[in-house]
Amino acid sequence: MLAERTGFIIWVSDVKAARNLEKYGSLHYISRRMHYAVMYVNADRAEETMKNIRRLSYVRKIERSYRNEIKTEYSSKGPDKAKFYGP
Repeated sequence: MLAERTGFIIWVSDVKAARNLEKYGSLHYISRRMHYAVMYVNADRAEETMKNIRRLSYVRKIERSYRNEIKTEYSSKGPDKAKFYGP
């Protein structure tokens, strides 16, 4: 079974050093222009991993991703307006 994952956006001052974040979790993306990295870690170890990452000298700020908390099931309560645009 797949483990529950949590995403972090990590703002860094040194992009080359940000590659070392791989040992803390799955490094998904590094933006060289905006100086941030996106990584995923197991949810049960997220707090202790965040403490360890925060201690690194090149880390400026850590933000938690709220993607798994956003509602993804939608319902249409109104009529479909696409039907009424016909000739």
